[in-house]
Parts: sequence; structure tokens; C-alpha cells
Amino acid sequence: MVVFKKFNLDKQSIEVPGTRVQGATGHYRHASYVNGLVEHIAEAPHIKTLYDLFQNSVTKYGDREFLGHRPYNTVAQTYSGYTWQTYAQINQRVNAFGSGLMHLNEVILQNPQLNRWSLGIWALGRPEWYISEMSCNFFNLVSVALYDTLGPDAVEYIVGHAEIPVIVCSGNHVSTLLQNASQMPGLRAIISMDSLQDTVPVPGATSPAKILRAWGEEKGIKVFDFDEIENFGAEFPRKHLPPLEDEVASLCYTSGTTGQPKGAMLTHKNFVATVATNREGLSIYLPLAHIYGRVVDTNATFSGCKIGYFRGDVALLMEDIQELRPTFFPTVPRLLNRIYAKIVASTIEAPGLVGALSRHAVATKLANLEAGKGVHHPLWDRLLFNKIKMALGGRVEVLLTGSAPIAKEVLNFMRIAFCCVVTEGYGATEGMATATVTLSDEYIPGHVGCPRAGCEIKLVDVPEMNYLVTDKPYPRGEIHIRGATVFKGYFKDEKNTRDTVDSEGWLASGDIGFVDNRGCFTIIDRKKNIFKLAQGEYIAPEKIENILMARCNLIQQIYVDGNSLESTLVTVVVPEPETFLPFANAITGSQVGLGDNVGLAKLCRNPQVNAAFLKELDKAGQAGGLRGFEFVKRMHLTTDAFTVENGMMTPTFKVRRPQVSAHFREQVQAMYADIHASTPAAKL
Repeated sequence: MVVFKKFNLDKQSIEVPGTRVQGATGHYRHASYVNGLVEHIAEAPHIKTLYDLFQNSVTKYGDREFLGHRPYNTVAQTYSGYTWQTYAQINQRVNAFGSGLMHLNEVILQNPQLNRWSLGIWALGRPEWYISEMSCNFFNLVSVALYDTLGPDAVEYIVGHAEIPVIVCSGNHVSTLLQNASQMPGLRAIISMDSLQDTVPVPGATSPAKILRAWGEEKGIKVFDFDEIENFGAEFPRKHLPPLEDEVASLCYTSGTTGQPKGAMLTHKNFVATVATNREGLSIYLPLAHIYGRVVDTNATFSGCKIGYFRGDVALLMEDIQELRPTFFPTVPRLLNRIYAKIVASTIEAPGLVGALSRHAVATKLANLEAGKGVHHPLWDRLLFNKIKMALGGRVEVLLTGSAPIAKEVLNFMRIAFCCVVTEGYGATEGMATATVTLSDEYIPGHVGCPRAGCEIKLVDVPEMNYLVTDKPYPRGEIHIRGATVFKGYFKDEKNTRDTVDSEGWLASGDIGFVDNRGCFTIIDRKKNIFKLAQGEYIAPEKIENILMARCNLIQQIYVDGNSLESTLVTVVVPEPETFLPFANAITGSQVGLGDNVGLAKLCRNPQVNAAFLKELDKAGQAGGLRGFEFVKRMHLTTDAFTVENGMMTPTFKVRRPQVSAHFREQVQAMYADIHASTPAAKL
């Protein structure tokens, strides 16, 4: 059961009197916390660190189910239902694994660095991930998450930058690490979360485990599996080394789209303050399921919840959700968009009577929502929406979306379709992903809510982008965040730390927003030419443009477009006539020559030419090492060049991105419409 406090929707945050200065708004705080920000957990003020938090939960909820996963039967080659381990059982495993890590480092590796070293963790969410991280908290180590989307170069950089001697990873990453070991000279040991038992499929053959271990020996790297480390710990138990609240708990690296990744130093105080601010306004009782994300996991742990992990295959995610039947479901817009498309196709876009009834039902419930009458309807829920709710297991009470914006129509449709609270959060890695959230009974979409109980926000002028706090009807500017959730700084990077957090503790988010007369914030732009796709991936369009320009001689000018409501990129290209014309003529059999602008424009509109050109861009992207989400999916060829005269280039011949975007808005919208029309609705 989830219980929300009720707040005044008409005045959600208040500008603290006397805090305005030239070029900035005053400090906005949640209307109920104007007199002070939340830093400590009200009902458990003794909790200062993640170690304290977990010990508190083990004491209170020891026999309660905690971490769950779906085991794979290698004989039947099928997954079973969820199996669970209790808080007490996980505590025993953390004790054992953490002790085993200390034994490995000090005795087997003989590492002189006896404490405060960094442990890399490279895997999708699973019980072993949580155990690995919590082991760091037991023995005052620093956890470092290695994300798949960073790419191999970034992983190698982080391992060296964070001075990681030991990495715990899923089995599929062991060979990758060994293959690239020469680029990570400080790496001393790899621990596989998956078993490396010496099973030999063919008599006389060498097992894969022995091959991996032998390969590791050649590289000077010890290879173990998770069970072996736990066994070390059981045999050689260690006394805990509890951390202090201001010590770094984790290094969380950015995606590095404008250079090398930066390691945000997140302290134990940051984590505890995040739990404290999330507790205010939301009380969670009874277990929750399928909760992912480290902030969500930490809040769930404190509340005595159940955390269920999916199998790791996104294509099977909906099956796992229906098996798990969550009550609280944190997710991202990309998945909600898939669910929305499928439900819309089977209801309001369905033919005949089903479509007619669905359209009436949806219209009725949306009208009620917009009138502030809630998300339930006695007739239409029974006839239609109770069936729709089963797509998420039928028990969801709260659906939380974050990491990227979500379309207004999708947000409100989810509210009335699943008959539950749908909230949208906003934050930055450097601020523990905690800044604002929409209130539980909010019915107006299109904003990210008001400041959390532990945060205050101000807007600061960005004159070079014409965003000013004196703008009408609402002040606009860069969002700055302050509170106990703001990070300590970037690891080994004082310059970027100074550029990001000022002397008064204000974190510059890089996001442009405005605050309305209800005290709600809306994100409208980025201070730099970086944006997120719907799935949360950061995009640096200029980097992509430079790679494509350098590797495809058909391009004269190029502009890559995308936004946080789409999961793919599109591009506008002005072709280089000297190379493009022979290329296009060969495809079409035409004989257009240089200077024939009419013929050139006709070739730009030819579908076969477009398809072939797009393949050339794919080749250039592959050669340039672009990641999957950085490839463009549609292209508009044009002879309408970017010039200083038409305002699409600066006098120094740099592309004016807002002007190009505005000029080609119709074509960009048409490309996305074509993508949507040709993409089948995802299966639930």
C-alpha cells in the first residue's frame, strides 16, 4: 500500500522572501518546507550512512522477502517463477562476500592499498549487483558502476581513472575484460557473477572455466566466481569497517559525450539525504516489486520492500512484469511509449464497436481527470480498464517515470488507463537524481513538479540563449539545485567541479526551465548542444556530425536532430554536388551535371537515392565508432544550404542549431512521422 500526503496543487513551491539577486530568481522550496530543507530521515535520525540504513532494515525486516530473481533451469532450458531471499539471508551473503573481497585484496593479491579502494561492478541489475555494492558499504570501499552504454573505450578509461583493482561482472563480460586487459594495467582480479564451475561437456576437453582462468594467468589477472569469494569470506570472516557520512560511497561516471566520462563522487550523506527527501510526502507500506535504479533500491531497502530483478532481456521484460505483479513501478518514457502504442492500437484505434466504446471511455476519463475528479470510473474501469491494468500485473498503485521527458498525452493516458498515480521526476546524477517531482494527485501534465523536501531551486539568466528571469509570463533560466543531495565533486577533476558547483553549493544543471505561478518547473532546453533521447541516452549531435562529415565524402553540410520524446535521430543533409551527382546518377541512370540545380533537387527527392545515401551514412558511422543510438534513422536531402545570409550559419561558419531546426521543422516532423508509421507496435 502506498500512502501520499496531500498538498495544495495551486501553490506547490514558494520563492523564499529576500533571496533574489540580480540575474537570478529567489530560492524556490516545496511549500511545506519553506523554513528548512530535509537532510535526515525523520523516523530514523540515527541513520547516517548506507551501512546504518541496511543494518536498520535487517533488524526491522530480517525475515521479510527482499531480493528476487527468476532462476534458469539449464536442463529444461526454462526460467522458473521468482525466488526470494530475505533481508537476513542477504545480510549473511554481504558479510561473506565483503569478507571475501578483503581477503582477496590483502592476502591473494597482496595489495598494499588495504582500504578505500574501488570495486568495479559491470552487469545488469541482479541480486549479486546489490550484494557487491552493499559489501562496499560494510568495508568502506568505493563502488563504481560500469554501464554497457559507455562503450569499451570508456570502460577502459574508468577502470584506470578510478584505479579499480577488482571488477565483479556478469559472465558475458569476463572475456571482454581479459581481451582488453593490456589497456587496464591496474586490474588484478575479475569475479564472475555467473558460475565458473569446471563442467566439461565432452570427455577429455578443457572446460571454458579453465580456459578463462588460464587466459587470466597469462594477463596477470586472477579469475574467480561469486561463490568462491563468498567461500573465502565464510572461511576468513572480517570485522566490519563502517564508513563516515561524508566519505564517498560510489563513483558514478557520466556518459562522456563531450569528452572523457566524469566520475561524480556520491557520499553516504548524499544517499541518506535522498531517502530522507523521498520519505517526505510518500509513505510506502508492504513490499514493492521490480524496483530498479540505485536511488529506488536504497529507498526500497529502507522501507522493507521487495526488489525483483528482470532476466536481462528487454524483449522479455513485460513477461517478467506480469510474473512479478509490482505495486510500485519506476520506469522510463521509452517503455511507456511502447505500452501506450500497443494499448492505443487495441483500443481507441480498433475498428468497429470496440474502437467506438474505447474512444468514449477514454474521453470520459480524460475529461474527469482534467476536471480534478481522479483516475477512476465505476463503469469504464469494470468494462475496459481493469483488463488493461493486467499488462503490468494488475496491482500497480504508483508509476514513476524519469530520466527523460514524456509526452503530455502519454502521461495522462497512463493515469486513466492504469487507474493509478503517475508521477514524473527530474534530477541530475550530480544531485542523486533528486530535484523535483509531480505531486500524487496532479492532473495537469507537461511539467516536472515542484522541488523535493530536501532541495531548493533557483533559475539563473542565460543571456546568450535569451533566457532571462525577467521574462514574461514566467521567469526562465538555467536550473540550479542545492541541498544535501548535491554531490561532493568530480573525482580527480577540480576544474569541472568548480564549473558545476559554486562556492555556495549550487549545482548548475545545464537544463533550461521556467517556473509557473503554481510553483511548478518545466524543462524547455539545454544550455549546451546536448540532449537526451527518450531512453535516456545523451546525444552530442556535433560529435556525430563531425564523424559523418569526416567519413562520407557525399556530405557538404549536415545537421543531426533529435529530442527527448523520440528514441532515434534524424538528419538534414546538403549533398556535395561533385561527389553526390556521380553517386546518384549511377543509381537512377540519369545524367545530371554540375550546375543543373533543378536536376540536383530532383535527385535529392528520389527515394532510391535517399536509401542508398542513408546506407553510406551507416557505413561512416560504423567506421567512426558510433554507438547504436547515435545512428540516424531517416534523412532529408536538400539543396537549401546553411548560409550566413539565411541566418543558419554564424560569421565564423558554425551552424546555428536553433535556426536550422526551425527552418527544417516540417521536414523533421515528417521524418519522425514516417518512423512511427513504419514501426510496429511493441508486443506486451
